[in-house]
Amino acid sequence: GAFSNLHGIIFFQNLGHRSWRTPYYKLIHFPPPFKSNHPDMASHSTHFQFAIFTTILILKFSSFPTVMSATLNLDTDKQALLAIKSTFQNIRPPNPLSSWNSDQTSSPCKWVGVTCTGDGKRVVGLNLTGFLLSGSIDPHLGNLSFLNSLQLQSNQITGQIPHQITNLFRLRVLNMSFNNLQGQLPSNISNMVDLEILDLMSNRINGRLPDELSRLNKLQVLNLAQNQLYGSIPPSFGNLSSLVTINLGTNSINGPIPSQLAALQNLKHLIITINNLSGTVPPPIFNMSSLVTLALASNNLWGTFPKDIGEKLPNLLVFNFCFNKFTGTIPESLHNITKIQVIRFAHNFLEGTVPPGLEKLHNLSMYNIGYNKFVGSDTNGGLDFITSLTNSSRLAFLALDGNNFEGVIPYSIGNLSKDLSKLYMGENRFYGNIPSTVANLQGLSLLNLSDNSLSGEIPSQIGKLEKLQMLGLARNQLSGRIPTSLGDLRMLNQIDLSGNDLVGNIPTSFGNYINLLSLDLSKNKLNGSIPRATLALPGLSKILNLSNNFFSGPLPEEIGSLENVVTIDISNNHFFGNIPPSISGCKSLEALIMANNEFSGLIPRTFKDLRGLQLLDLSSNRLSGPIPKEFQQLKALQTLNLSFNDLEGIVPTELENITNLYLQGNPKLCDELNLSCAVTKTKEKVIKIVLVSVLSAVLAISIIFGTVACLMRRKSKDKPFQSRELLKGMPEMISYRELCLATQNFSSENLIGKGSFGTVYRGYLEQGTAIAVKVLNMERAGSVRSFLAECEALRNVRHRNLVKLITSCSSIDFQRKEFLALVYEFLSNGSLDSWIHKHKLHADGSGLNLIERLNIAIDVASVLDYLHNGYDVPIVHCDLKPSNIILSEEMTAKVGDFGLARLLMEGGNNQSSSITSSHVLKGSIGYLPPEYGVGRKPTTAGDVYSFGVTLMELFTGKCPTHESFSGDLNLIKWVELAYPKDMDEIMDTTLLELGSKLYYQEQEIDPTKQYDCFTDVMSVGLCCTVDSPEKRSCMKDVLLKLQMIRATLIRSPNANE
Repeated sequence: GAFSNLHGIIFFQNLGHRSWRTPYYKLIHFPPPFKSNHPDMASHSTHFQFAIFTTILILKFSSFPTVMSATLNLDTDKQALLAIKSTFQNIRPPNPLSSWNSDQTSSPCKWVGVTCTGDGKRVVGLNLTGFLLSGSIDPHLGNLSFLNSLQLQSNQITGQIPHQITNLFRLRVLNMSFNNLQGQLPSNISNMVDLEILDLMSNRINGRLPDELSRLNKLQVLNLAQNQLYGSIPPSFGNLSSLVTINLGTNSINGPIPSQLAALQNLKHLIITINNLSGTVPPPIFNMSSLVTLALASNNLWGTFPKDIGEKLPNLLVFNFCFNKFTGTIPESLHNITKIQVIRFAHNFLEGTVPPGLEKLHNLSMYNIGYNKFVGSDTNGGLDFITSLTNSSRLAFLALDGNNFEGVIPYSIGNLSKDLSKLYMGENRFYGNIPSTVANLQGLSLLNLSDNSLSGEIPSQIGKLEKLQMLGLARNQLSGRIPTSLGDLRMLNQIDLSGNDLVGNIPTSFGNYINLLSLDLSKNKLNGSIPRATLALPGLSKILNLSNNFFSGPLPEEIGSLENVVTIDISNNHFFGNIPPSISGCKSLEALIMANNEFSGLIPRTFKDLRGLQLLDLSSNRLSGPIPKEFQQLKALQTLNLSFNDLEGIVPTELENITNLYLQGNPKLCDELNLSCAVTKTKEKVIKIVLVSVLSAVLAISIIFGTVACLMRRKSKDKPFQSRELLKGMPEMISYRELCLATQNFSSENLIGKGSFGTVYRGYLEQGTAIAVKVLNMERAGSVRSFLAECEALRNVRHRNLVKLITSCSSIDFQRKEFLALVYEFLSNGSLDSWIHKHKLHADGSGLNLIERLNIAIDVASVLDYLHNGYDVPIVHCDLKPSNIILSEEMTAKVGDFGLARLLMEGGNNQSSSITSSHVLKGSIGYLPPEYGVGRKPTTAGDVYSFGVTLMELFTGKCPTHESFSGDLNLIKWVELAYPKDMDEIMDTTLLELGSKLYYQEQEIDPTKQYDCFTDVMSVGLCCTVDSPEKRSCMKDVLLKLQMIRATLIRSPNANE
């Protein structure tokens, strides 16, 4: 009935290795909220009468709207309920509150979701769970003075919790979880003295944890998980002696764990995962024998675990300490808790061997010790624990990856639980053959043995794992042919056999993969032609990667059957013949890479039908004829590489809008964009153009250096005229007086913010155009150099994702001092930093969702690619960070603040020379690459590093200088430790909240796709932030990867129907 959920609370346990994707839930039972010893509603004790009298006084004198009558009665409740209804809207019909009407004969006791006292005189319960309501909570809620249960969970309610709710002193159950509430907890929450359940999980509640909560002596459940709370846990929480459950997971709570919590003798569930807790766990916590769940994962806790933990916590079922900094070994006594179900140590610094005793854990469902420093060899019994786990008949999840286990995988692995669903053993030192007994694990949905030294052939018995959805055997030393039996894995959606020594043909049985999303066979020694059945896989929607093999023959016409695939990479093979026109059937294609083959003939004009194509690489083939003018119809195309073919004719002018166009190595091509074409003199004219460009660059350098020198020497009276010389070629300048009028004399009300070299004001020109005026601080050293760098960087560059420079001002102010300013377009949605860290929200109260963040990342990557590759001389931004990324009204991201920008001349050693006057590199701590700290000059790789840090910050919500990072732990290391299986531990809480409700063009996006997207984005971030600049991805590749990730995320399953 209406109170079916009051006898327990469902909370997110964060148990799974990929828990956000496949969450575990736990029902925690506690005594029914309506106990027999509670004061009877019909008979009032003296205390109860006093409470009612107090409530009436509050109602009479409070500031919120009240029904002014002599007494509060059912009519009062009715009017309050109608007021509540008036502020709610139903997201989808039918309206569940249609029975709530003002008809005098309509009793609220008969309304949906409403419960009254036995005599029908007052409303005591309101349960609107899952009614799909939006809107805010009306303050009239405070008039429901007899209410003892309020359940509004699983809606989309926004706004703040009205403070009048604290007048409901009889309230025992308050559940508003899974909404979009914001603001702080009501200041007088301690008035709700009878409260037993407070569940506000998964909202946007912010502020500190109020000490007033410690006065709620009857509180049994405190669930504030997945909000935006910060500050430390009040030690006074140790006074809440009735508490059974504390769940503060996924917030920004910091500081130590108060030892006073150990005084809570009834506490069964202590969950404070995904926060910023620091220090050691107080020893008394490990003595709380009542604990059933102890989950402190994803914090900055350190220390060792007590050896007697198993004796002191005999009732423990869930032990989750992953993503911390614990050292030492696994206590052997932990394996003595025979009823324990979940043990998670992943991503710490634990070492040693796995202790004995696992054979006693018959109820164990998860054992996750991945990414530590555990050792164990088959030669000294160090892998015997795998055999011990065969007694755990309920084991569903086993992760041993990212350690130093060494030896042959024991054949006993086939005796593990039939319920085992996920087996991670990658990134170790396993060698030898894959045991054929793995085929006994009939419940496996995921098998990952990648990144080991496994050899021999792939066991054909793996084909018996009928439930397998993901098979990862990449980057081993596997040889021989691919077993035909793998084609029997009909539920497979991802197979990665790349980076081995496999030979022979692709089995024709691969045509059975009706659910396959991704196929990667790259970097092997496979040969022959592509089976036509493989090219007719209906579900292939992510990637087909056959690159770096020895495939040959014509590309089959059936390739056009791959209607849903995003990326096809068949580069570095021996394919020959014409490119089949049927390629146009790949309607969802975003990237097509066919480089380094032997394709010949004309480029098919049917490419024009690939309307979503963003990258096309046909380089290093034998293609001939003209470039099809139909390419102009590919509006999404950003990279076109036709270099090193035998193309001829005029380059269509329509290609000028393609950001990255590569045509070198086609001597018969004539570039109409820049040359008055004569085929036989193309090379000669190219040389002339290069010489003219170089001379122009030298002249420009001379002007810049001359201007700087003058600016440094001349008195203020003459400076404006020298500054004007620099601004030649830019739009007509604006006067100082006009800027004063536009900004109301640079008033503080129009102050937007302060940058590295100046202050930014909002203003309006006479015609009403909104502008942002960056006024340089002339007293700061380097401000003129900053002005020069920004002018030079923006003088000729044009890109939709650059903040547009409208004009400039070089003058003297009213005090006869030099005044320099740059005038930009005004972007109404402010900086990205304000959205990530200052909780800037959309009008509907929502933050940045996954698609918006991905679009922002692509916008920024696009402009960096343009700056790095769009000109002969690359431009390096040098100070990329969220505060320099501005969002337009349409949420388009634009990069600004070029005060440190540099123009680079390529050198043979890939080092760069600055042609600005800036001698000392400056930037922002946390975003600068490590090589800058040892004196290396800025390069495009430095921008890539800054982008990678910004990308991680955008999706995790943590800045690189966050207080939780210390010692060897930084943002990059934090992400690296979580990748790829514990992404939920680092995901921005806003994304976790929105995870189950994300739409694109009215199509709901599956949470699994969202998780995959986040994981893939973090992979890109890690590729950008490797220490060696030579090993970092280039922006061109980064942009492509992000575009492919977005295409996969937003593709509708019915897109091609």
